[in-house]
Amino acid sequence: MRISRAQARKFILDYHQLSAPRSLRGKEGIMNYFKKVGCIQYDPLNMVGYNSHLVLQSRVRNYRPQLLNELLYQDRRLMDGWDKCMSIYEVDKWPYFTRVRNKEYSKHAYENNEQIQQIIPEVRDIIGKDGPVSSKDLDFGEKVSWYWGKTKAARAALESLYATGELIVSHKVGTRKYYDLADKHIGQDLLQQADPNPSDQEYFRWYVKRRIGSLGLIWDRAGDGWQGIRKFKSPQRKQALNSLLADQQIIKLNIEGIKQDFFIRKEDFETLQKSLSTKIKNSKASFIAPLDNVVWDRRLIKELFNFDYKWEVYTPPAQRKYGYYVLPVLYRDRFVARIEPQFNSKTRQLIIKNWWWEDTKVNSSMLDKIDKCLASFKSYLGADEIIGAEKIIK
Repeated sequence: MRISRAQARKFILDYHQLSAPRSLRGKEGIMNYFKKVGCIQYDPLNMVGYNSHLVLQSRVRNYRPQLLNELLYQDRRLMDGWDKCMSIYEVDKWPYFTRVRNKEYSKHAYENNEQIQQIIPEVRDIIGKDGPVSSKDLDFGEKVSWYWGKTKAARAALESLYATGELIVSHKVGTRKYYDLADKHIGQDLLQQADPNPSDQEYFRWYVKRRIGSLGLIWDRAGDGWQGIRKFKSPQRKQALNSLLADQQIIKLNIEGIKQDFFIRKEDFETLQKSLSTKIKNSKASFIAPLDNVVWDRRLIKELFNFDYKWEVYTPPAQRKYGYYVLPVLYRDRFVARIEPQFNSKTRQLIIKNWWWEDTKVNSSMLDKIDKCLASFKSYLGADEIIGAEKIIK
């Protein structure tokens, strides 16, 4: 099947609930989005909310961070885990991530670190007796070599037990994780369920289809869209795609002017057909999270939207083209601008540090929709006022 770039853009935005921003409602709206995309990324940077909250504020009407926090740490319908890097996904997917927790796949395995092995039993005993702890609650008086450098032995021990599934994140205070025994919060039916994908081939098939769902539309090309699948390279990707095609679990698409093959899940074909037969009616604007599913594959976004986006938090200041924490601004089916926002929690001010227009025709209707988007963003943050809105006027 062949479609145009404009049709591909519309399908992606329809799929990700961005053709009609902020149209989902409450916890059930959040869960419906998770059921579709599998996971959203978590990142500890907080300029205007964590990435996970930024993803949801663009899709959920009157979104507040407490909604996600309750789903994670009270309702236990969602959990922190490793998928596309640090992520959040549905608790009932626990058995499918058996390999992620397996020492062969996990980069956090502690079996080859004698110092960590020695304190693991004591850490288990403390949590079993006292309940959730963070690394600041434990002191073993030494640092150890860990996969990213030197760190506290307590932290390495907690991360090890978390990575292998003995512990889960009980709750967070800011970015600080508190860990508890998994069996206190996850039912034995899930904890004891066998891996639904006993072979590597089955596992990669499942993961490839899951990752297609995370983006909605993906191409047969290495890139950030496939990031986070351990021991997965081009041969595994191609084998899984061919197997899923043969079983009619996915559908191959061609997009005008792009040589790579594209794929959607079979169950999303109805959404594609609807996208092809309807026009964009909603002209709302939205601010997109830097690690939003829709921009996971930067090269794909460049190809389809002609929008070159790089998250410059890890770029030296002198080399940044835009700013430290910049969000794309979406209007209709185009990224029309970039905003560098900041929230001052003491003064309750949403500060627009910078605004950059793309090469786009700005009109009064667009400005009105961006103004409404700013008002929604201000409400999500609990800000009292907006500083710097005059930067938006072209």
